[in-house]
Amino acid sequence: MSLSTSELEDLWESFGELNFSETFSNISSVDAMVCPTAFNRSALLYSMCVLYTFIFIVGLAANALVLWVNIRAQRDSTPRHETHTYIAQLAVADLCVCATLPVWVTSLAQHGHWPFGEVACKLTHLLFSVNLFGSIFFLACMSVDRYLSVTQRRDDGGVRKLIRRSTCVGVWLLALLASLPDTYFLHTVKSTHGEAMLCRPVYPEDHPREWMVGVQLSFILLGFVLPFPVIAVFYAMTSSSSSVEQERRVSRRVILAYIVVFLACWGPYHVVLLVDALSQLGLVPLTCGMENVIYVALHLTQCLSLLHCCFNPILYNFINRNYRYDLMKAFIFKYSTRTGLARLIETSNMSETEYSAVAVENPPQM
Repeated sequence: MSLSTSELEDLWESFGELNFSETFSNISSVDAMVCPTAFNRSALLYSMCVLYTFIFIVGLAANALVLWVNIRAQRDSTPRHETHTYIAQLAVADLCVCATLPVWVTSLAQHGHWPFGEVACKLTHLLFSVNLFGSIFFLACMSVDRYLSVTQRRDDGGVRKLIRRSTCVGVWLLALLASLPDTYFLHTVKSTHGEAMLCRPVYPEDHPREWMVGVQLSFILLGFVLPFPVIAVFYAMTSSSSSVEQERRVSRRVILAYIVVFLACWGPYHVVLLVDALSQLGLVPLTCGMENVIYVALHLTQCLSLLHCCFNPILYNFINRNYRYDLMKAFIFKYSTRTGLARLIETSNMSETEYSAVAVENPPQM
């Protein structure tokens, strides 16, 4: 469950509604009045438009390039990137997330107004949510796969290929299941403070607070609490499994970058989401100051979380020498056959000392 721009914009209104609703009368200590806005909401929303546009351009270009190079490498030569099955799937997921951003930017620029109808509301959110979960799950799968590649190099390549492909199918199905509850409750509703239409979840009237908090907590669980320990633990074990000290030092730096980037992108958003859930349960006092903080923090941290779509191609591809070789081959060596450069590099054994401890490129038979 990731908050849409319409939900974020209408969150401020819903905070005010909590003070007048008997259902939520016990979860807020705010007086029966609309809290004064302590920031320029228009400036915040337009800044978000700029940031989302930046993520869209960079993320779309970088992930499209990664996907194209991987497809070309598999087509033009004997597959030697079987560990990159997850990387290709990760690029697809990040690409789809970025592809939905123009829709959210359009809504954000209109202060949350959703002009596209309810079907588009559900489908766009479903596409965004499925690929967001898929991106996180594939990062966890890659950490496990790289550890197994280091510690079990003699395993049957055909079996591992089947396992990877089956895992990819399972990840997409799990991402779909994780996205269905929030998507099911999405509807286009009229704003309580104007004529704008909003794309936001409408939970059952008998227990709306419990449903909302449940969906939030499930997103925190599936999007961070479960995958982050998997990523951190298996990458740590991968680093310690290297038998060469130089490889171990390099892999530790790279692995630390993986963990820090994931934590920096996703940690703040899930912390704010948890605070919001606790405030709905009355466990955190919901003062006017807290309302302002949550509103701004949800905007900023969600934008920060989407930066992973830009960082993933850099971390999981451009540091890999084989990937850089395929990239140069696609753009440069293709046009240098007269000099013999392409043939020379094609037949050379590329050194993977820096990357083998982390990615462990598989031999051709795999």
